[in-house]
Amino acid sequence: MADQIPKLPSKIDATSTRFEKNMRAMAELVAAVRNEEEKIRLGGGEKAIESQHAKKRLTARERINLLIDRETEFFELGLYAAYEMYEEWGGAPSAGVVTGLGRVHGRLFMLIVNDATVKAGAFFPMTAKKVIRAQNIAIENHIPTIYLVDSAGVFLPLQEDVFPDTDDFGRVFRNNAVMSAMGIPQITAIMGMCVAGGAYLPVMCDTILMTEGSGLFLAGPALVQAAIGARYTAEELGGAQMHAQIAGTIDYREPNDHICLERIRSVVSKLGHKPTAPFNRVKAEPPAYAAEEIYGIFEADGMRPYDMKEIIARIVDGAKFDEYKAEYGKTVICGLARIGGFAVGIVANQASPAQQTDPSTGAKRVEFGRVIYTESAEKAARFIMDCNQNLVPLLFLHDVNGFMVGRDAEWSGIIKAGAKMVNAVANSVVPKITVIIGGSFGAGHYAMCGKAYDPRFVFAWPSARYAVMSGAAAAGTLVEIKIKQLERGGKKLSEQDRKELFDATKATYDHQTDPRYGAARLWIDKIIDPMETRQALITALEAAALNPEVREFKVGVLQT
Repeated sequence: MADQIPKLPSKIDATSTRFEKNMRAMAELVAAVRNEEEKIRLGGGEKAIESQHAKKRLTARERINLLIDRETEFFELGLYAAYEMYEEWGGAPSAGVVTGLGRVHGRLFMLIVNDATVKAGAFFPMTAKKVIRAQNIAIENHIPTIYLVDSAGVFLPLQEDVFPDTDDFGRVFRNNAVMSAMGIPQITAIMGMCVAGGAYLPVMCDTILMTEGSGLFLAGPALVQAAIGARYTAEELGGAQMHAQIAGTIDYREPNDHICLERIRSVVSKLGHKPTAPFNRVKAEPPAYAAEEIYGIFEADGMRPYDMKEIIARIVDGAKFDEYKAEYGKTVICGLARIGGFAVGIVANQASPAQQTDPSTGAKRVEFGRVIYTESAEKAARFIMDCNQNLVPLLFLHDVNGFMVGRDAEWSGIIKAGAKMVNAVANSVVPKITVIIGGSFGAGHYAMCGKAYDPRFVFAWPSARYAVMSGAAAAGTLVEIKIKQLERGGKKLSEQDRKELFDATKATYDHQTDPRYGAARLWIDKIIDPMETRQALITALEAAALNPEVREFKVGVLQT
C-alpha cells in the first residue's frame, strides 16, 4: 500500500510570513502570464477580426469553440510561439496558428487551425515549426488530427527560413503522409484560402471538407495570369463547387463555417476506436491537499529550500507515493504514484539539503538541494530503467542547478553516474512528460529529460528558468571575461562600471531564461498555472495512452 505524504504543519503553515509572500509572488507571476495570453488570443486585433467576420467567416478560436464538445476546455499548446519575434513585420501572435488538444464527441483530437487575422494566416518560420511540433505530438501519441485551413501560404519576405529545411514548410506534408500510413485519422476543412504548396496539406488528409467562397489552388488567378497569360476567376480556378463537381478533390461541400463544423462532428462520431496503450489505470482518487497551497510551498528563490515531496503530494492521487530508495541519493526523489488513475514513475529534484553517508569514509556530509550527486544519478538511472521494464510512464519535475562539481564529486564518478542517467532517459520507450517548475540548468536539464530527450510534452510554471546556467552565474562569468578583454587593451573599470556591466549582462540573460522566451521558440509546449499541473498531466497521459505501441527497451553500453 502506497504511503501518503504527510502534510507537515511545521513546513506548511498558511499563516506564516514566508508562505504568504510566496503565495503573492506566484499569484503575480500567474496573473502576468494570463494577461499576456489574453492579448495574444486577439490574434491580429479587433480590425482584423472584423475583416474576417465581414467575409462571413469565423475566427480560428470561434471555430474551435464550435467544434469541440460543450462544457469541455481547449488545451492550447504553443500559445506563446513567436512571442516578441518578427516585430519588424508587425509581429505574429501565436505564430498565426492555433494548436492544441480538444474533445470532439468525447475523443481527444489534435487541432491545427490557421488564424487568418494574423497576416492572412501566412506561414512565418515559427508557424511551420509550430504546426510540425503539433504533428509530431500527434505522431508520437497516435492522436487523430483535425486541420482547419485558412492561409495565404508562405510569408514571402521570410521564405528562405520557411521553405527548404527538415523542420520547415515541406515537413508538414511529409508528416501528413506519415500519419496517414500510420493509420492516424486526419480530417481537414478548407475554410478560406489554401494556395500554392499549402494546397497539399488538405489533399493529403483522409477526409476533406470545403466551404463556399473558399479557394484551393496551386496558383491563384493573379499568378496564373502572370505565368501562362490565362484569366480565370477564383471560383472557376479552385472554388468549392469546382472541386466537388469537376476535380473531385473534396469529400464534402458545405455552405458556411457553422455547417462545416457540424459535418466534421458528424464524421468524427462514426470513427472506430483502436487499441490503446498497456499502461495501468484505475479509477482516480482526488488529491488529498489543496492545489493552491503549491503557491505558498514553492520557493522561486533558487537559494531557499523547500520539500519537493510537498509539491508531489498536491499533484498525485490521494497524496500517495511509493518512494524508491528513500534513504539513498536524496537530492533526486524517485517513486511510484497515480495521477488521474494512471500509474506514473516520478523523478524530481529535491530542493532541500540532505544528509548522506560517504561510502568511502563513512563520514556524514550535507548535500545541496537542487544538485544531482553521484548516488542520486545512479538511483535515478536504475528507477528509470525499472519503469521502462514495467511499462510505467515517467514524469520529470525540474528544479535543478546541475550535477555536483569538485574533486570529491569527480573522484566519486559523477561523470559516469550522470552518463548512466542520461543513457536511461535517452533510451526510455515509455511516455515521458517534463514539467519545469524552477531552474533547469546545464546538464541537469538533459538528465531530467529536457526537450532534446523527446518528452511527449514539456510544461513549465511561470517561475521556470531555463538555460545553461542561472542569470547571476552566467553574468558573473561573462563579465569577468569582458573585464579581462578590456584590461588587455589597457582599460581599467571602476566598481561602478563593473556593476553596470554585470547588471546589464544579467538582465539580458534573465530575459532569455524566462519561460516565455523558451515558449516563443517552442522549447516549451505550454506555460501552466501550478494549480493546474495535475489536470495538465492527466490530459497529457490520456493523449499518450492513445498509442498502443511500446518498443523493446534497450540501453546499450552503460558506464560502470
